[in-house]
Amino acid sequence: MSKFEIKMPKLGESITEGTIMSWSVQVGDIVKEDDVLFEVNTAKVSAEIPSPVAGKVMEILFKEGDTVAVGTVVAVVDMGGEDAVSAAPARELPPAKAVQSDDERWYSPVVLQLAREAHIRQEELDAIPGTGYRGRLSKKDIKDYIVRKQKGTVASATGTSSQPIAAGMPGPQPVPQSQPAGVASPVSPVSSDPSVEVKEMDRVRKMIADHMVMSKHTSPHVTTLVEVDMTRLVKWRERNKEAFLKREGVKLTYMPAITEATAKALVAYPQVNVSVEGYNILYKKQINVGIAVSQNDGNLIVPVVHDADRLNMSGLAIAIDSLAAKARANKLMPDDISGGTFTITNFGTFKSLFGTPIINQPQVAILGVGVIEKKPAVIETPEGDVIAIRHKMYLSLSYDHRVVDGSLGGNFLYFIKNYLENWNE
Repeated sequence: MSKFEIKMPKLGESITEGTIMSWSVQVGDIVKEDDVLFEVNTAKVSAEIPSPVAGKVMEILFKEGDTVAVGTVVAVVDMGGEDAVSAAPARELPPAKAVQSDDERWYSPVVLQLAREAHIRQEELDAIPGTGYRGRLSKKDIKDYIVRKQKGTVASATGTSSQPIAAGMPGPQPVPQSQPAGVASPVSPVSSDPSVEVKEMDRVRKMIADHMVMSKHTSPHVTTLVEVDMTRLVKWRERNKEAFLKREGVKLTYMPAITEATAKALVAYPQVNVSVEGYNILYKKQINVGIAVSQNDGNLIVPVVHDADRLNMSGLAIAIDSLAAKARANKLMPDDISGGTFTITNFGTFKSLFGTPIINQPQVAILGVGVIEKKPAVIETPEGDVIAIRHKMYLSLSYDHRVVDGSLGGNFLYFIKNYLENWNE
């Protein structure tokens, strides 16, 4: 028997776990390569996971609804296929390990090992706020805490308990992720007013909320704003949109041009195409631009255009259109949402002038695009200044002030402005 272990895939750079929403196979089923095994849901994507091999499903180790850490074996396939020995009797499925249940806090083996090595007692571990889903303590959380403790910038938890840390040991309910670490606030009861309808967030919205709070708590946000004269680009698009649609089969919007300008700026200013780990700056060799897409259920997802600096206008337009369509149809694959190094969000879609977007961690900057409007503007000519009707748009850049200062952020944003205002066919 030749066994192949099916593991929970990594569905994004900052994703550490996924929830199995449904199984498409049962123990004993024969599967072909690329047959769908199960559907997984994370904060960034809902994806169908295909089988990388052909064979017979021998074991299914987690049930629907279980949240499983990335890299954990979730099923076993015998690559002997039809000739494989009969599947073992189905056994009761264990609950997902190393995650928080509704009543208890659980820790991954990696977190527990780091805590033991740092001589952190159970009561101290229980008091550390987590940034994972529903307050789960991540590997990064415990490592950051250990560094701060070694530097003397945090106080050890007090108490009389002397319990050693044991694998899988539950602790008290963690601080809710919607509350920044280290900030205590009372828990408000659910409204009992009959005129108020209470609806719990869906799972994706909860994870988006947690990620946004974590980002604001992690990065000191600064936002810079410029106004861009888009008249040249607007006129160019009007002249070319019909021919472009016939030639490429997709509509010509402004996003490919804005993405091209952004990619050029990231080449010119590689200090923005980075992430931060502790006091280390990680310079990314690829320029992968995420484009925020609003889905039909109101949630947000950020598919990624990989190697955006290597694509021409047609390539960018086709890639953006394809990713947006897949996002709205919940057909994005793991590769479609992984590896992003910079994000663009388009407020103009909703007729907003501008916004101050929250950084998509672990990136260090995000570009906000406003609506294009006709405005009177002063134009310099050889005969003197004149007032003319121009197409204007605001761009906002939110950046992490730990590594991007005002000069770098301003120059980066001005590069994009200058590129768009001097659009060359």
